[in-house]
Amino acid sequence: QVQLVESGGGSVQAGGSLRLSCAASGDTYPRNCMGWFRQAPGKEREGVAHIDSDVSTNYADSVKGRFTISKDNAKNILYLQMNNLKPEDSAMYFCAAKRYCFLRNFAYWGQGTQVTVSS
Repeated sequence: QVQLVESGGGSVQAGGSLRLSCAASGDTYPRNCMGWFRQAPGKEREGVAHIDSDVSTNYADSVKGRFTISKDNAKNILYLQMNNLKPEDSAMYFCAAKRYCFLRNFAYWGQGTQVTVSS
């Protein structure tokens, strides 16, 4: 089993920055691949970024150049540094984990942390 707890959300003005954290605990191998997702009211959940065990990364086009995903394996923490935030980035952000990035679905999910960006 894997437990994921997000933190770091909040309210910022457009152009500002936030860093989200996701503390992971439990089994290691089921979380070789970790990612961030977001869901705004009335919209479908979308993938933001993911990072593989070899630290290769992938980003949604909408956040490329502004967001950076990283992880601290010693502390078991996944991060999402968000810069130059835009109002359209407002959403509930979730971290997720799965054994391999080539698998379709993420198996483990956190409860989410809210990000609100005002114009």
